[in-house]
Amino acid sequence: MYDPLNETEGCDILARIFKARGYRLQRNVRFREYGVEFDIDGWDPEARVGFEYLSSEDDDHDDLSLVEYQALMDQQRRGELSLFIIDEVEPISAADLLATADEFLDEVEAARKGRRRRKPAAKKARAKPATKPATKTAKQPARKPAATKKPAAPARGAKKAPKRR
Repeated sequence: MYDPLNETEGCDILARIFKARGYRLQRNVRFREYGVEFDIDGWDPEARVGFEYLSSEDDDHDDLSLVEYQALMDQQRRGELSLFIIDEVEPISAADLLATADEFLDEVEAARKGRRRRKPAAKKARAKPATKPATKTAKQPARKPAATKKPAAPARGAKKAPKRR
């Protein structure tokens, strides 16, 4: 059996994990977006990634309603932010929290890589010729040179076959 984490312990663990993954977290900041306003436990505004540990200890359940939670999840599905929300209602050990947070951050990285790959590559500008060709009234298709076939040269000392009539 294990002792479930309290909010302070859980947030400290999450902050270490997020920072180890390169996120620049601000702790306990006011989040105000999409009609949702609450104090978020950890937030990187540049990466738009964060975490919230819901507990009765800080009355977080009153701070973030189900409607607000759903609004945040809609934004997450659109790829506008990534929030790891853990609820004390389901007791969790430190090891389980680490594993779950790592899995979440792996998914965030995979989603970001997928979005980068889907972006169209920038087209390279064509080099313009130094001088402009004479202006044409209509574009004419480029002509291909006619293919000419040279007759094979007779081998030395070979006789020509007589023509049949």
